Amino acid sequence: MKTTTLTTLGALALTTAAAHAGGIDRSGQSILAIFEKGNYAELSFGRVSPDVSGNATATYGGFASGDMAGDYNQIGMAVKTDLTSSLSMALILDQPFGANVAYPAGTGYYAAGSTATLKTTALTGVLKYTTANNLSVYGGLRYEKMSAEASIPFVASYTADSDNSGAVGYLIGAAWEKPEIALRVALTYNSKISHDFNVVETSLLTGGNPLPGTTTVDSPQSVNLDFQTGVAKDTLVFGSIRWVDWSEFEIAPAHYAALTSGGALVDYDSDTITYTLGVGRRFNENWAGAVSFGYEAPVGGFASNLGPTDGRTSITLGATYTKDNLKISGGVSYVMIGDAETTLNDVIASGQFTDNSALGVGIRIGYSF
Repeated sequence: MKTTTLTTLGALALTTAAAHAGGIDRSGQSILAIFEKGNYAELSFGRVSPDVSGNATATYGGFASGDMAGDYNQIGMAVKTDLTSSLSMALILDQPFGANVAYPAGTGYYAAGSTATLKTTALTGVLKYTTANNLSVYGGLRYEKMSAEASIPFVASYTADSDNSGAVGYLIGAAWEKPEIALRVALTYNSKISHDFNVVETSLLTGGNPLPGTTTVDSPQSVNLDFQTGVAKDTLVFGSIRWVDWSEFEIAPAHYAALTSGGALVDYDSDTITYTLGVGRRFNENWAGAVSFGYEAPVGGFASNLGPTDGRTSITLGATYTKDNLKISGGVSYVMIGDAETTLNDVIASGQFTDNSALGVGIRIGYSF
């Protein structure tokens, strides 16, 4: 069984399905490139098109919001090499978290014209040591850059613009493999990363004049459990469980908090756990296919006006073409986004968002050398 083909296909399915996961999760922070055989490099590209809209409750006019979630791209790269027979290293570039919010203007919806973006890019270095019994331990450092901006007309014409903050976190993990049946179980802990931003805020209360300040935003800590095993000739079952500590995540610049009596631009009541399970099948020497399903339970309560979703269910289809040292994988994910209610006062609902979805496509080119 050519397990490398199926392993690559499974990894693509997991990362494509991660698009539009809980909170502002985007890449899933995968480090699976470290498990590739020999020297290896890959480049991946994804495009996600969410469709998220709702209606204000009768108390707030009942107007439709229009589609408030913008399309976005995902880019990733990785290079892995063996330093010795038991020690390997990898450099991984991804965009772990992000947001792209733009409520259409002129709809009558109370949040009309509101916009917000959050961008991150992370470079992760990983070292892995493998013992003679196929138990491995690994760890590394992650350098992450983050920036954010927002414009919230319905809160005293509030705006905020941050600088580009860079900060360092770490990861540690362990894995066990049984190559003859393509078995691998890997557990990875990703630390939080604290960013100290310089932020310029304005509102009607500042007369439109800039109000400089500082605020701290922590990228959340998380745990990934990735697994795979061969179950029959040329057939692989794979999956993941990802926990993210969203209950500790908050973006709350000082002036916005003062305007809203302690409110935050973005925060979450609960953590999220995302499950993915799939099966891959090699059809011949060149082609393999896979299907996977994802689920994230709704956490309940009110959702942020800048992220009116709660839970998701997804299906991902993928295919891999292998020729000599080259592997090209493609996948498409359809995500059914969970219904959510938003609020302006933490007491009653201000908006209801239902029947929303996202479509994600991805391609990964891998080369062994």
